[in-house]
Amino acid sequence: MFEGLDMSKMSEMMSQMQDKAKEIQEQAKNVEFTAKAGGGLIEITANGAGEVIDLNIDDSMLDDKDLLQLLLMSAMNDVTKLIEDNKKSQAMGMMGGMNPFASK
Repeated sequence: MFEGLDMSKMSEMMSQMQDKAKEIQEQAKNVEFTAKAGGGLIEITANGAGEVIDLNIDDSMLDDKDLLQLLLMSAMNDVTKLIEDNKKSQAMGMMGGMNPFASK
């Protein structure tokens, strides 16, 4: 069943993929994603590693705690989705276009 399969090449290939994954993780820190909520009253920016690097809240939001919380959650969820979509895209690119996320 495994005749002709060179395990040393397989190991080398896995090592290269791990190195590439580490490189992509480092590059992700330099990519920024921004999401807005409430027509721009809330703006959150995160890097590709998922770290929040900036948050802007319009002063008018400081009087309505409930709305502020809802808009913050919305913006955080949106920026998280952007980051996850980017990670999936990077993973697919690394695997040569095979899509492990697609349903059959």
